[in-house]
Amino acid sequence: MYSTRLSFISLFLLTATLSLTGQEIRSLDISQLDEYIETARQQWNVPGLSVTVVKDGKTLLAKGYGVRSIHTQEPVDAQTLFMLGSTTKAMTAAAMAMLVDEGVVSWHDKVIDHLPWFRLHDPYVANELTIKDLFTHNSGVGNADLLWVLWDYSTEEIVRRMSNLPLSYSMRGGYTYQNIMYATAGLVIEKASGQDWDRFIHQRLFEPLGMNKSCALKACAETFENRTKPHYPTDDGIIQIIDSNADSIGSAGSAWSCPEDIQKWMNFVLDSAVVNGKRLISKENFEILHSPHIIIPRGSFYPTTELTKPHFTAYSLGWFLHDYKGEYVQFHTGSLNGSGAIIGMIPDHNLAVYVMVNLDHAEVRHAIMYKVFDFILGLGDRDWSTDLFRLYSKRNDQGKMRREKLIASRIPNAPSNIPAQNMTGTYENAYLGILTITNSNEELIINCRPDRHISLDHWHNNTFLGRIVEYEHDTGDLIDFDVDAMGNLSFTLFGYEFAKKR
Repeated sequence: MYSTRLSFISLFLLTATLSLTGQEIRSLDISQLDEYIETARQQWNVPGLSVTVVKDGKTLLAKGYGVRSIHTQEPVDAQTLFMLGSTTKAMTAAAMAMLVDEGVVSWHDKVIDHLPWFRLHDPYVANELTIKDLFTHNSGVGNADLLWVLWDYSTEEIVRRMSNLPLSYSMRGGYTYQNIMYATAGLVIEKASGQDWDRFIHQRLFEPLGMNKSCALKACAETFENRTKPHYPTDDGIIQIIDSNADSIGSAGSAWSCPEDIQKWMNFVLDSAVVNGKRLISKENFEILHSPHIIIPRGSFYPTTELTKPHFTAYSLGWFLHDYKGEYVQFHTGSLNGSGAIIGMIPDHNLAVYVMVNLDHAEVRHAIMYKVFDFILGLGDRDWSTDLFRLYSKRNDQGKMRREKLIASRIPNAPSNIPAQNMTGTYENAYLGILTITNSNEELIINCRPDRHISLDHWHNNTFLGRIVEYEHDTGDLIDFDVDAMGNLSFTLFGYEFAKKR
């Protein structure tokens, strides 16, 4: 099932005539693109998605496809809220640019000047890290997402705990995608503006742009009935899972919006931060937001580069950058468990597309983005959905092969020599914090945040396979228990050791 309802503007523009360059005019039958999107949705087995396309200040498409939930079968429409995930980062960068314009912050300010308590494992890096460094994923700090994925910490506590995480590389000497630095940027915005980050986004972005249905936090999105539910693919088909919550790192990826609203943000960015004739960000700082700041190694970029074959891949402030068929592309993805999004822009043609999906890592989002680029600009007729489906299916097959090897390594009839009752208790890791293990109906459970529990399925010997209870699928992580010569018990989770407290 899918919705055939269109917003008034997308219905009016179903067949559109638009300017592609200063000279060339061509007629486009948007219904062809509309049909392609629905076919792609079905090909990737996505319950619901929305697509918004704007060009030269006009909306060519703002439509929902499929359903919000496989349980309720309510159709997606132009007012349906989707999770934006890390496409929120561009909004946070824009917010900081406003404060730079006001003179209360400088891109070159030290973070510690605004957050005196800020610490990292290397004191030199903590003292030298600048505001701009928070946005470029090259601080030297490795991935720290477990701090918000498995723990129910406040934003400040998450940032404080990074002081116990050794750096992965030299400051500004590499690239690791880093959500917690964006969470830190949110705290700087709060300190400099005197407003909570989410309130600042609402007052300084959403309200001036007329984005009345958009939310900076999940807590706000939950007040809207017309919003999607997240879904996850399993061997037995698509299942609906509980909503993820990224509010504790809100400035890194917690916003929600819908096609009717997001077109306003798209046009705002394409028009260099001007809305209703008023500039909200200076030209100088707008250029800083969208200029390349670091080069990203090709192997660290998206698998789609196997087909797009860019000559460069880079990052600005909240945007990935690369070339595509001679065009300069700015884009960003957003992903939380069960949901995803992508925004792609070709500023030289005043063109942008936003895709939102309610299925975990449904890379049809990339396919639709490149298809829109090709279709609108006449860059070719490649079947991006089919080609990317093959690419990602191959990668999924490789993942299945790794899992098969894991299963083949399992030792049969090899029981644990640690009594289950001994495994229960409180464990601690200096960086991540405290976890408890309880025995519920003869099943060992690692208790993380209130909405996240990991059950331990015995694998062999003192090794267990973790399974996220709320998502009904395993983590792919083998959890090893160990007893040292002094009788001290510990286990390893995602590479981190937790020691049992006596």
